[in-house]
Amino acid sequence: MEMGQKLTITIKRLGINGEGIGYYKRNVVFVKGALPGEDVIAQVTKVNRNFAEAEVVKIHKKSPIRQTPPCPVYEECGGCQLQHITYKGQLAAKRDVIVQALTKYVKSQANKIDVRPTMGMEDPWHYRNKSQFQVRKPGNKVLAGLYSANSHKLLNIEECVVQHPATTKITTATKNILDELNIPIYDGRSKGIVRTIVVRTGIKTGEVQLVLITTRKNFPKKEVLVERLKQIDPAVVSIVQNINAEKTSLIFGDETYTLAGKETIHEELGELAFDLSARAFFQLNPTQTVHLYNEIKKAAALTGKETVVDAYCGVGTIGLWLAKDAKEVRGMDIIPESIQDAKLNAKKHGFNHVKYVTGSAEEWLAKWRKEKFVPDVLTVDPPRTGLAPSLLNTILQVKPKRFVYTSCNPSTLAKDLQELTKVYNIEYIQPIDMFPQTAHVESVTLLTLK
Repeated sequence: MEMGQKLTITIKRLGINGEGIGYYKRNVVFVKGALPGEDVIAQVTKVNRNFAEAEVVKIHKKSPIRQTPPCPVYEECGGCQLQHITYKGQLAAKRDVIVQALTKYVKSQANKIDVRPTMGMEDPWHYRNKSQFQVRKPGNKVLAGLYSANSHKLLNIEECVVQHPATTKITTATKNILDELNIPIYDGRSKGIVRTIVVRTGIKTGEVQLVLITTRKNFPKKEVLVERLKQIDPAVVSIVQNINAEKTSLIFGDETYTLAGKETIHEELGELAFDLSARAFFQLNPTQTVHLYNEIKKAAALTGKETVVDAYCGVGTIGLWLAKDAKEVRGMDIIPESIQDAKLNAKKHGFNHVKYVTGSAEEWLAKWRKEKFVPDVLTVDPPRTGLAPSLLNTILQVKPKRFVYTSCNPSTLAKDLQELTKVYNIEYIQPIDMFPQTAHVESVTLLTLK
């Protein structure tokens, strides 16, 4: 295959990033925008040793799940990958991605594993509670939005079909005020002040926090700007400034100052309540998070007599979700600030049988085992890279009776299951659609000791 070559390809399935997968002379071809069952003419855009990438030129046979994307900048943006697929089709495709990964890594058992239908949303639009829009001024007008896929072009976004309406409304109003006051905008290199507008809304409470990421603390017309921002909407109860002077792709810097209102906004998740500061991690889709955590609780099958360990616990949400039905909950995380928040959250909810410690899961599981403590239930929610090899080995030695594995990456989940099935049975895998219109899929896997 050569760059620019046009190929006639039948698409067999969807890949993990939402691209169509077909074959040309036994070579894998990833075709952006193509769907399973379609016959397409695709033009090669990149050639690698083991595969090629291509884009659709013409569709000869169209898939019945193809639809017109409702977002006007869908093709350019790249933030969503599946808007051209019906929602029913998206849910089926996400389950299939998990099945493909199992077939690759857990070969002999793959066909026997109970992979359930993907749990979707009633309304798969406007679900994201937080936006982080970059700010630039390439001409006479301030723009705020996201960069085009694989480019340095900023797309000015005033309506986003997956963002909560409050986040885009307040971002647009902020951008217009910056424009009117002629506040210097960061140029991406060394000049300017305002670089990012971050808006988070409490889906349950309606409270909104507005964060300006700036290159320095003080700048002209700052007081006037704050007064104008306060008038945008009564829902804005927290206006915060974060300083990031570094040339980095990271959004937040280390210094944060409250400019008006509260330091945090209040949010509720089921029976739990949280106060969220500007840099605090919180799930982007609270509606589906309740379903996700309930699936974890269902898999844990607690009766009030079990001990639970919540590895990669973050601010403690999963452990706290299980605490009411557990005899004891212990959690750990390598980030000290997360453990501080987890302890505060446990105290706030009156859970005295919950303990949080700083450090790695493998370190604490091994230490507790020596102290004759082996949890009845282990729950993990690792990053996209999956379980650290050292933790995997520790789990195989400690052998909790019940193991609930929450994953955001089917490939690393399947790789880990390849090892875990040495001592565990896979009872079932429940896919959950946390991010409709995107290629991401979460899942909850229940493993029981053989």
